[in-house]
Amino acid sequence: MRAKVHVFLKPGVLDVQGKAVEQALHSLGWGDVGHVRVGKTIEFDLAANDEAAAEAEVKAMCEKLLANTVIESYRVELA
Repeated sequence: MRAKVHVFLKPGVLDVQGKAVEQALHSLGWGDVGHVRVGKTIEFDLAANDEAAAEAEVKAMCEKLLANTVIESYRVELA
């Protein structure tokens, strides 16, 4: 099973990288772009047949390692 985890800073947490991208887009002529947020995607294979068990396992990985849940939120996709 293929797992994909999307991690983003929670709303209200200053996204310095997102702000830099937004300013760069403005300087390149895309002035109508706003509220840019930068995140990360982590993809990996998981040896699991049960989707519910796989999702629980990936969420445990996120809580322990893949996301800093104090300042980040995450979304899990399984395929």
